[in-house]
Order: sequence, then structure tokens, then C-alpha cells
Amino acid sequence: MIDGRLANVSAALLLGGESSRMGRDKARLERAGVALATRTARLLADHFEDVLLVGGAPPAEAPGRRIADPEGPRCALRGLVGALAAARSERVLVVATDLPLLEPELVLALVAWPEADVVLPRVDGRFEPLCALWAREAALREARARLAAGRLALHELVGALRFEVLAGEDLRAVDPDGTMLANANTPEDWTQIERLGRA
Repeated sequence: MIDGRLANVSAALLLGGESSRMGRDKARLERAGVALATRTARLLADHFEDVLLVGGAPPAEAPGRRIADPEGPRCALRGLVGALAAARSERVLVVATDLPLLEPELVLALVAWPEADVVLPRVDGRFEPLCALWAREAALREARARLAAGRLALHELVGALRFEVLAGEDLRAVDPDGTMLANANTPEDWTQIERLGRA
């Protein structure tokens, strides 16, 4: 721990999505006057010593090291490779910028879960690889190979690794309302998330 923050886990916020379905940069959507990227970066910086802002154009007030995406097609896997390659720690928490209701309880639960190549939530049978804790060496090797081969699906990457899941009652214990993984992909999603946030 350094100043109450974890020094043995890096945290990366992925910013590089195209936001084509939203129609505007999701990182700059605002809740209570604060851009999503800034809110999530601050959450991470409160708990982790090494914070990376990967790809995209983060708001100036977002705390963290700016990291460019590596070469390759625009996709989440490219951002993951960039995050893992630049991280200072062997374990790397990777979070997408479009999780506006994310809270510390969930990310800290992932860090505390039994170690594996990737630790991630599973909701309704589906993995959430963009709110997950990755083992840098094992995951980076496999992710780079898949990016080079054009095999870009993150759920397939998870399946190729040794993984642990946070699900069911364990997930509800840290996210009792089931809202922390609500994803803002479309204007309709954003309207619903704003309603949930007010509730």
C-alpha cells in the first residue's frame, strides 16, 4: 500500500472505443457535471497507485498516465494489449470507460478474489472482460498473438486462459442492485443509466 492505495496492482481505463452506437464520445458523457472518464479514473486513482488511461483522448482533469493504443484494428483487444504492456504491476485491473455506475466494492472484490490469469464478473452467463483483473504475463502473451492473428473476441481470449468468476450471490454481495456493470452503448442505455443513477 502507498498512501492507502494498492501498489501491487495496476489499473487501466480503456478510452479508445469508436462510440458509433452512442453517436458521441462516451468518455466525455457527464454525470453530475463530471465526464465518465474523469469519474472512473478518479475512482481508480483513489485505490491504485499506478493508473493508466489507454487510447482515446482523456479529459485533462482525469488522473493517470496517458498510454497510446498499439498498432492494430480498433477494438477492445487492442486496448487490453496496450494496458497490459504498459502496466507496472503483474496484475492489472482493466475497466471500460462506459461503466458509469461502477463503484469501488466491485473492483476491490476482483482484486481480492482467488488469483488466475483473469478474474472477471459473469452476469446471466456472460463474461464481463472489460471489468476484470488480468495476470499481465500470461494474458499479454495470448492477447498479442490473437491481435496479430485477427482473432479479436475477448470472450474467446478468456476461454483460452485460466479464469475465475465473480458471479451469483458473491457478485450480489458487492453489487446488490445489479447496476454496476450497466453499460452505456446507446443513447437509450444512457437514458436508463441516468434513471438508475438518480434512483
